[in-house]
Amino acid sequence: MNQNKTKGKVSAKTVKIQPLSDRVLIRPLSKNDSENKSASGIIIPVNSSREVPDQGIVIAVGPGRYDDGKLVPMSVKVGDKVIFTKYGHEEVTVDGEELFIFSENSIMAVIN
Repeated sequence: MNQNKTKGKVSAKTVKIQPLSDRVLIRPLSKNDSENKSASGIIIPVNSSREVPDQGIVIAVGPGRYDDGKLVPMSVKVGDKVIFTKYGHEEVTVDGEELFIFSENSIMAVIN
């Protein structure tokens, strides 16, 4: 269930943090990771003058939240590339790596 993203591929690695409830552990992408590619594979650099939406890779998810005694499952899964709100997270450091913990409602979209 816990996986890390390395150079565009998701590989199995034990994460020492397991989010609770509807929390999601995300590895933020750097600006270079957010570059766009054309259909033919040409990299189109992001213009540094415009703001880039915050994006990351889901590396662990909690079980979901309870609503009226029923478990509401998570809508994101490990390995999803997501866009999240700029200020809705807690920063944690695990094995020297900076990660973010979000409530699921702070995730705006999954990128396919």
